[in-house]
Amino acid sequence: MTGRNGWARFVGFKMLRLVSLLVGVSVLSFILMQFSPVDPIEAYVGGDMIRVSAEQRSLIEERWGLNESPMERLLTWGQALIQGDLGTSMIYRQPVADIIQERFMNSVALMAVAWILSGIIGFTLGVVAAMRRNSKLDRLICWYCYTLASTPVFWIALLLLMVFGVWLGWLPVGLGVPAGMSADQVTWGDRAIHMILPALTLSLTGVASIALHTRQKLTDVLESDYILFARARGERGFQLFRRHGFRHVVLPAITLQFASFSELFGGAVLAEQVFSYPGLGQATVQAGLRGDVPLLLGLVMCSAFFVFTGNMVADILYRMIDPRMKEELMS
Repeated sequence: MTGRNGWARFVGFKMLRLVSLLVGVSVLSFILMQFSPVDPIEAYVGGDMIRVSAEQRSLIEERWGLNESPMERLLTWGQALIQGDLGTSMIYRQPVADIIQERFMNSVALMAVAWILSGIIGFTLGVVAAMRRNSKLDRLICWYCYTLASTPVFWIALLLLMVFGVWLGWLPVGLGVPAGMSADQVTWGDRAIHMILPALTLSLTGVASIALHTRQKLTDVLESDYILFARARGERGFQLFRRHGFRHVVLPAITLQFASFSELFGGAVLAEQVFSYPGLGQATVQAGLRGDVPLLLGLVMCSAFFVFTGNMVADILYRMIDPRMKEELMS
């Protein structure tokens, strides 16, 4: 019963933090949008704004509730949210929930592929660098990781776009599906081809942290006394890593990978914008630039929930596998 109570307290505390986080980011985002120089009416009407009379502008404001005070608008949105209504997007003229549902799978597929690739490549590079420490290969991997860590995501995206999309012509330059093709004609192969460049961009930028962390962790393990004893017994190379190093570095690598959800989502916003990929990131940029408050608040809550889930999974893994934290949770 003690263990169950410990898990119940842990889950309850996490849910309380989640609720407070969603409320906080929603209110903060709404306040920041009030100071935005973007005119939502002008963004809504577009190029025909000069033809809109004062009466028509008033009707548009009344239609979207822009004639109310900011506090009234926030309270109205909060009451609708409690009832499960995220509001209607001014840009797309659709319910926010439908837009998120439509674009969610595109973003999740993109980030999942990039997350898996960055984890595998980063962990492999970190292990190789640690096993060949102070060699030319180790210095090359470290230089590669430091370069990636200091390079903006959008610059890598533009570079890959120019090389593979423009110069070589091997891959499409953007969009999520071929242009001019109806939805029933699009195959999974078409979607996969259009996902290659955005996923490659995100995976390359996510390699550095996991590789450098794994290298440092494995280096500390290889300098320990029991590794010295294992070497004295004749263990070398992959056998040494498999028996004594793998279990010490894989858990920190996995938890670090789950904790990187915020960086992954932030990179996805920029990558989707460069490649015009129809995901949550591109919708977030459009909502911010065009003053679509209901859509922006819905996307902010979705992204906050996504990042919080990654951090919570990392905490759960630590408490399930680390004996010290597991014992603390059971007490």
